[in-house]
Amino acid sequence: MNRKQLLILVVLLAVIGGAGLVYLKKDNAEYASSGGTLGQKLLETFQINDVAQVVLKQDKQTVSLVKQDDLWRVKERQDYPANFSTIGDLIRKAAELKVVQSEQIGASQLERMELVEPGKGAAGSGTLVEFKDKGGKTIRSMMLGKKQVKKSESPSPFGGGDFPVGRWITTSSKPGVAALVSETFTEAEPKAEQWLDKEFFKVEKVKSVSLTSTNATNSWRVSRETEAGEWKLADPRAGEVLDTNKVSSLGSVLASPSFNDVVAADAKPEDTGLNTPSVVKIETFDGFTYTAKVGKKTSDEASLHFSLAVTADLPKARTPGKDEKPEDKEKLDKEFAEKTKKLEEKLAQEKKFEKYTYLVSKWSVDSALKDRTELLVEKKEPTKPDDTKPELKLPSGLTPPPPPPTPPAFPPIPPAPTVLPKPPAPKLETNPVPKVEVKPAPPAPPAPKAEVSPAPKVEIKPAPKPEEKK
Repeated sequence: MNRKQLLILVVLLAVIGGAGLVYLKKDNAEYASSGGTLGQKLLETFQINDVAQVVLKQDKQTVSLVKQDDLWRVKERQDYPANFSTIGDLIRKAAELKVVQSEQIGASQLERMELVEPGKGAAGSGTLVEFKDKGGKTIRSMMLGKKQVKKSESPSPFGGGDFPVGRWITTSSKPGVAALVSETFTEAEPKAEQWLDKEFFKVEKVKSVSLTSTNATNSWRVSRETEAGEWKLADPRAGEVLDTNKVSSLGSVLASPSFNDVVAADAKPEDTGLNTPSVVKIETFDGFTYTAKVGKKTSDEASLHFSLAVTADLPKARTPGKDEKPEDKEKLDKEFAEKTKKLEEKLAQEKKFEKYTYLVSKWSVDSALKDRTELLVEKKEPTKPDDTKPELKLPSGLTPPPPPPTPPAFPPIPPAPTVLPKPPAPKLETNPVPKVEVKPAPPAPPAPKAEVSPAPKVEIKPAPKPEEKK
């Protein structure tokens, strides 16, 4: 490369670098004028500890999450306890949002970006999230709009190649600026059931289970003496035998129930079916008694209306064992006190569920809602032989052959002539055959012994030696 070419190359690089610098400054100026800075927090000076209420709105749906006595509750579900973990994640993510990209938008672009204010009845409405203090004053708010999607480089075998990577958001402080953030806020929806604390009661060490059905013939009760004991049917009727395989699941009935939603307080009993419920009663070896009322199914038949009452008969003192040693007494008394305290705490916690009516998952209570006959050994009726001959069906288009012609009638056969019996044959006198005495043959004389003379000895003489030649 000569000096002239090097000079030309340096000039070109200077021109390209200058153009890039001008473009970058112009882009930064436009970005700054749009109201956002790359990497800047979307909700500036947002103090998460001041948040005592979170309100989510979309179309005509609204959910209000309110903090009362240090416990978050869902206002639209009779102030039922809310899932603090889910609420905490939403507040934390909002406080940490950073701008990835921003655009100046006008009113005509709001529908396309799904940033229309909820309640205006227009398509493309967004989800409004408001963070408020104890007095109900709005601290910060943001409108969640359209999700930013990215096409997958490798197509999925399950279909669909797009997945969300971010979301467009506007804030009350900068309403004319849409900011793209890397968070999708998938869980931020105004659906009250999604914000409920789904922790529920738990039945342990089942001793007996009974069902009082709306049809008295389907009612039943089973019990066992120990946790590993065999189930026995109370008051069995004639011919009834309990099938131990069918009742084995009762040992874990309502061991981990789940609910989908809380029913409104003004729901009518005739609509929920709890005016004429099936009643499931469970007793445990720890002294707990659970009485559950089960009503109608929901329209999708996935849930059942359900209410609960819990009681417990807990011992106040421990009965010492026979020949109990003093050193063992202190240890056993301590274990008894700890166990009793845990059971009392469990009772207090589960008594809180008595206030509400739930929509529980159908599979949670299915094993306790079986009819009486479903718990018994099936009676096998003897099968009767089928004497009917199978009917032969011809393929379509074919007609059966005509029946064979009836053979002509033959004249009757005359009766056979009567045969007279023959006279008896005369008896022949036979003389007895004389007996012949058979004498045994005399023994044969012994054969003479052959004398064998020894073979003569042959004397072998040596061959004569050849004469030596002289």
